[in-house]
Amino acid sequence: MKTIEELELKMAQPSDSLVKDMETIDGDILILGVGGKMGPSLAKLAKNAVTKAGISKKVIGVSRFSNQHLREELEGEGIETISADLLNDEELKKLPQVKNMIYMAGNKFGTTGNEHFTWAMNAYLPGRVAEHFKTSRIVSFSTGNVYPLNHVLLGGTSEESLTGPIGEYAQSCLGRERVFTYFSHKYKIPMVHFRLNYAIDLRYGVLLEVAKSVKEERPVDLRMGHANVIWQGDANEMAIRSLLVCQTPPEIINVTGPETVSIRWLAERFGELMDKKPLFENEENSTALLSNASKSHKLFGYPNVSLREMVEWTAEWVLSDGLTINKPTHFQERQGAF
Repeated sequence: MKTIEELELKMAQPSDSLVKDMETIDGDILILGVGGKMGPSLAKLAKNAVTKAGISKKVIGVSRFSNQHLREELEGEGIETISADLLNDEELKKLPQVKNMIYMAGNKFGTTGNEHFTWAMNAYLPGRVAEHFKTSRIVSFSTGNVYPLNHVLLGGTSEESLTGPIGEYAQSCLGRERVFTYFSHKYKIPMVHFRLNYAIDLRYGVLLEVAKSVKEERPVDLRMGHANVIWQGDANEMAIRSLLVCQTPPEIINVTGPETVSIRWLAERFGELMDKKPLFENEENSTALLSNASKSHKLFGYPNVSLREMVEWTAEWVLSDGLTINKPTHFQERQGAF
């Protein structure tokens, strides 16, 4: 893949499993925070699955839409859009009631120095949303950051493990889960806490950052020497399909790829594909932020896009100077400061 059009077509291509599940999902789908990194591709994927299934179902995206071009793009794909500031109670109360809601609103980068806003978005707002959508199924995007770092030999933290968020961003994300869980108990709202890390889009993500370092002959930082990754299209598909496994109290699902990926190994593979010798700095720690996603693989199957495919696509993208989004993952961060 070398163009934005090819990339977006790939991410919005529904599998047969998603199309079948879309036929089973009862009611329209509302996506709160559709303007974020993953929202547009998730909305397009959902709409394409509806179309391929040949059913009548609305896909509605809600965002402030500071980018008017994005709103026009989504509407051009048949996705209804609503402009709203979710922290404005009057605007929130005007949102239509739907049977299915995917909650993607939140704040991560810029937390340091602006912690109060992150807590408002990640922990206060979910309560207001749950009050309004008390009759909906809710899939709430969360993060593997709610877990502590764990030893790389243990295969990642599973849903049965205790949480242990490091830093205010991760703490506020656990706050989001706890607040949603309270309202799930109070109103019997079926929910899923969708603990994701790290979604790969060729324009951003862990693989892009490592590939760019190799191409530009900058040292690759090995302090966080291992990571999990999943193709964004696969993560979006699992989020939509999660609407069928919502429960009260909420179902918790780790979502990522099956591998514990060595950052050193990644850099060496990119070096081979780019004819570069990767440079390294620091040494691998014995712990990393890793999730065991075997539960999601049992529910939805293994990701459709393999790690090797992601590596090859990313190398091709970087070598052809493909467009990138200036939003570093900070996956090397070990103290939780974002």
